[in-house]
Amino acid sequence: MRNQQGGAAIAAKNPRKSGWRRAPNQPVTPGAPPEPTPAAPAPAETSEPPSIVQAVLYQDGIRVSSPATLAETYRELREKPGMAWIGLARPTESELLSLAAEFDLHPLAVEDALEAHQRPKLERYGETLFVVLRAARYLDAPEEVDFGELHVFVGPDFVITVRHGAAPDLSAVRRRMEETPELLKLGPEAVLYAILDAVVDGYLPVVAGVQNDLDEIETEVFRGEPEVSRRIYELSREVVEFQRATRPLVGMLHSLMAGFAKYGTDDELQRYLRDVADHVTHTSERVDAFRQALTDILAVNATLVNQQQNAEMRALAEAGFEQNEEIKRISSWAAILFAPTLVGTIYGMNFDHMPELHWVLGYPFAILLMAVVCTSLYVIFKRRDWL
Repeated sequence: MRNQQGGAAIAAKNPRKSGWRRAPNQPVTPGAPPEPTPAAPAPAETSEPPSIVQAVLYQDGIRVSSPATLAETYRELREKPGMAWIGLARPTESELLSLAAEFDLHPLAVEDALEAHQRPKLERYGETLFVVLRAARYLDAPEEVDFGELHVFVGPDFVITVRHGAAPDLSAVRRRMEETPELLKLGPEAVLYAILDAVVDGYLPVVAGVQNDLDEIETEVFRGEPEVSRRIYELSREVVEFQRATRPLVGMLHSLMAGFAKYGTDDELQRYLRDVADHVTHTSERVDAFRQALTDILAVNATLVNQQQNAEMRALAEAGFEQNEEIKRISSWAAILFAPTLVGTIYGMNFDHMPELHWVLGYPFAILLMAVVCTSLYVIFKRRDWL
């Protein structure tokens, strides 16, 4: 139940709670009680900010009212005992502090709900259970996983949900519970089960989307797509984040099941929670398998990239070798043809006093000399495999 002493202390500090306020400059007689005057409503009570999604009161699983403000919710819950289900999206600090004062929420849990970016966990503060969940949804267009954060306060007569992100869709959870009043009348624990079930069911499309991405990546790896390494890295990051969201749920649900006898959980509700625990275990195993598969694919991709690089290097080496062989052939023929060119060039100078210029056998000798030199060079280069 809510802390009455804490509520009285807050009422003493806040005229809104106590119902009176001293008029300005009104003298106060020592020992005399102050004159009651109408309290001016606080601005937060007259207009509710959009962070409050919905506040509903239930009795025996049936909706009895939908207060427009937190103050009306507090008042009606005092007048008509039942269960309050208050949903908020990215609430302000003043709203959470108001809820903390009314429902005796622990300051550490309130601080976590304000700051967000918490790991999935389950903590009990007296009669209040504080649960942090990481919801997920798969976005088809960008082919990525979007994660949201949900904080749930579960008390004897209230459920407070604080949502950071688009997932999950708690309005669908509320409709489902209102359509099954026999389950809703089991109290706040039944609402917690429905929220857990919705979060875990939301993992199934994500698992299917990640599996599809994984299949596409495998195909791209063996096709040798150049951008596949980046895609593997991005999907690996999402799978790691998904693993952080699902793995703690296994221990959290086991902790809930361990407290069935201590807290007198309804038998039917126990069966529902066990079913959620089975789904969480299956999902966690699939996510672990995804991470291992991505590790293997990354190794295979690295191997294929190395093989492709080796093949390219081998092709470059072979091309370089062939170029060297061509250069050898060209150089050999250039050397062979250089000898007669040199002799012919010298004797083409036509100087008067040039040796053997007027020799009768000079021309045949020059031809023979060029032939001998060319043949010798040809034999040398042929033995060295340059030709």
